[in-house]
Amino acid sequence: MIFEKIVNIICINTGLSPESISLDSSIDEDLEIDSIDAFEILSEIEDEFSIEVDEDAMSSFKTIRDIVDYVENAV
Repeated sequence: MIFEKIVNIICINTGLSPESISLDSSIDEDLEIDSIDAFEILSEIEDEFSIEVDEDAMSSFKTIRDIVDYVENAV
């Protein structure tokens, strides 16, 4: 459920198809998400799950799995 919601947010902000995103997708290499898109995506994730992502955590996200794990632990 969390993964699907995060994928949906990414797709809305980037135009990527859901099929192109997996848990092991690299945020910058596979999905080519730049820092502006990443900020918007993380802002929407915060709103969707009513959490706050600290800056240290943001810089540690390398894959979609990293984001999903963080959200699962925060909710």
